Amino acid sequence: MAMGEEAEEHQQTPLLLNSDQMPSKSTIPCNPFSIKRTGTAWTAVAHIITGVVGSGVLSLAWSMAQLGWIAGPLAMLFFASVTLLSTFLLCDCYRSPDPEFGPSRNRSYRDAVHIILGEKNALICGFLQQVGLCGVGIAYTVTAAISMREIQKSNCYYKQGHGAACEYGDALYMLLFGAAQVLLSQIPDFNSIKFLSVVAAVMSFTYSFIGFALGFAKVIGNGYVKGSITGSSTHSVADISQALGDIAFAYPCSLILIKIQDTLRSPPSENKTMKKASMIAMIGTTFFYLCCGSFGYAAFGEDTPGNLLAGFGLFSGRYYWLINIANACIVIHLVGSYQILTGFRSNIFCQH
Repeated sequence: MAMGEEAEEHQQTPLLLNSDQMPSKSTIPCNPFSIKRTGTAWTAVAHIITGVVGSGVLSLAWSMAQLGWIAGPLAMLFFASVTLLSTFLLCDCYRSPDPEFGPSRNRSYRDAVHIILGEKNALICGFLQQVGLCGVGIAYTVTAAISMREIQKSNCYYKQGHGAACEYGDALYMLLFGAAQVLLSQIPDFNSIKFLSVVAAVMSFTYSFIGFALGFAKVIGNGYVKGSITGSSTHSVADISQALGDIAFAYPCSLILIKIQDTLRSPPSENKTMKKASMIAMIGTTFFYLCCGSFGYAAFGEDTPGNLLAGFGLFSGRYYWLINIANACIVIHLVGSYQILTGFRSNIFCQH
């Protein structure tokens, strides 16, 4: 055996490296998918709409019924303005230290908190963010299962009459929804999910438009606009609080905004593109929110149901096929929205 080989054989590698021997973040290879940024303002709009416009839009008419014709629209505009302001502030947190030319990218909400407020606050915010995402995931799973069940119930009532025993459980539909998420979770990263966002965004506008159209048709059929300036005569403080909470929950994009911004190509700078996309998305979603909430309230008045589609199903069987389409759109939208909101891929040590 050669002397050089003996020396190599007796060399020992320490189990723990000193801090000056640790590889820097920039030397750790990144996932090749993470450096591919091809997003535009319109793909960002699709992502935001998918994340923002949820099935909660169907409860806005009930919220309007609790608040009335003045406070209801004002509450929607207020929360839309607050959300838009917060998105503009978050857009400037993506790069640091300069929001436009900074060399360091904060690729998630937690990364931005870590850079700006420190590790302790990042851990707290990260924990709260994950709790929020878990809650959203559970809500989306339950809502999707209910929508699938409603399709089955609607078909049963149409064939056998409203007196039939058409009661079904949710467990099977939850399992189906979960199986779909397991398959879609194999999508490697946020950049590869554009097609899903576009489909989900189209679905969200479809069922929102169906709710708006049915409300408009019912107002025409009634011949007058229902509702009052002060809202429901039987509402309580709890009802008003829930109504405000429902409206606030209808704008949940802050959790995913920086992840969406991380998909954008530059130039132009990511914060400028993201602000433009946020403005377009907020204007579009707020318009649909006002339409669905207002025409739903105008159609039913104090009898406005918590789910606008369920209300139309109860009042007339003529629209069962249209309501089934809307419920199917809700399911498809929630399948995509679940991935957008909870399908984060973390690259903790990756810097670009």
